[in-house]
Amino acid sequence: YKNIESGLTLVGVVGIKDPARPEVAQSIIACRDAGIRVIMITGDAKDTAIAIAKDVNIFTQEDRNMPLLAFEGRDFFDKTIEEQLSLLSLQQNMVFCRAEPTDKQILIQLLQSQSEITAMTGDGVNDAPALQQAEIGIAMGITGTEVAKEASDIILAKDDFSTIVTAVEEGRRIYANMQSFICFLISCNIGEIFTILLSTLLGVPEPLTAMHLLWVNLVTDGPPATALGFNPPSPDLMLQKPRPKDEPIMTKWLLTRYCVTGFYVGLATVGIFVGHYLGEMKLTWGQLRNWSKCGDVWNPTSQASSCDDLFGKGRMLPQTLSLTTLVCMEMLKALSAVSVDASMLVVPPHRNPWLLLGVAVPFALHLVVLYSEFLGIPAFGESFGLVPLSLAHWKSVFLWSVPILLVDEVLKSIGRYLNGKKLQQQQQD
Repeated sequence: YKNIESGLTLVGVVGIKDPARPEVAQSIIACRDAGIRVIMITGDAKDTAIAIAKDVNIFTQEDRNMPLLAFEGRDFFDKTIEEQLSLLSLQQNMVFCRAEPTDKQILIQLLQSQSEITAMTGDGVNDAPALQQAEIGIAMGITGTEVAKEASDIILAKDDFSTIVTAVEEGRRIYANMQSFICFLISCNIGEIFTILLSTLLGVPEPLTAMHLLWVNLVTDGPPATALGFNPPSPDLMLQKPRPKDEPIMTKWLLTRYCVTGFYVGLATVGIFVGHYLGEMKLTWGQLRNWSKCGDVWNPTSQASSCDDLFGKGRMLPQTLSLTTLVCMEMLKALSAVSVDASMLVVPPHRNPWLLLGVAVPFALHLVVLYSEFLGIPAFGESFGLVPLSLAHWKSVFLWSVPILLVDEVLKSIGRYLNGKKLQQQQQD
């Protein structure tokens, strides 16, 4: 080739770059905000690897003011185990270059020894052992080999890092919605338990019958709880740090919170029942507590001609008030449960149209039962032991039920404060 390569003139130098996808850089920032570390392992030279890492925000402007955690495989693994663990515990993004396939497995083992949850991405045959060892193995669906796909837990239909970030957000949304669903049902049941418990302790007649409790659990609880599964993601969902893997879905704080709301539900349900007797029926507290001795120890006043007018058929109206108050509070709690911690002013209920439908339909069914006699089927309401309510009665219902929103908003604000304090503690550690 001597003749071919003679007499040449240098015209210029051409550089070829294989750039990262434009959306990757923003996805890496989203990972950092969500408390997810990104560790790049590549066979490229160190300078090339660092340049790529800066390009996609693995190393940001903040990191450039401190020594970059970029190592060649042999340099890192020549260090002592204590030094390796110390570097990995810094909770910063890292880059490993000139790495061997076995280096990936060793890194995963070291991270797992620090109780980290590892997700490994890969597409080649030599990535298969590390994909299988990681808690979450992610293979490329387009460029990935069959061996890598078989060893992985997840296969990306689109070979794009941003798909992983979207999947993390969707997973967090699903978990939050499961939490809303379960906690809503538990809190409703706690409220019903407190209702029965309070009425028993106070010695007053039962404000709810077995039929009423069945109606609440089957008709007015189910649709709103199901609709909570379609809640939109909270605005700060990807700003929250990963939760501990052993954290229960019902945390101690959530249990405390729903016990407080449950207590108010029980208090309001019993309160409107007792208030009706003490207010409209003009009974004394002693007479109400000794309701079973009506006719023996004490006799009704002019407000009622007989004990049956008070505690027989006459109990239908106060029980209707109690049941309607309970239904209204549970519908309001469902609207508030559109987000576990965010205020209704930040994440309004209309962000989930299915929730509005899930609240409207049960409430409409309850109204049908209440006013069945105006629909020509009076036996329907009587079978439930319910009677129509007047406008004055509805005012009482709303006075007792609406404060549940205020109680829940106060508890949500306390929850946000505790979460912020916990986050600050984690950052200090």
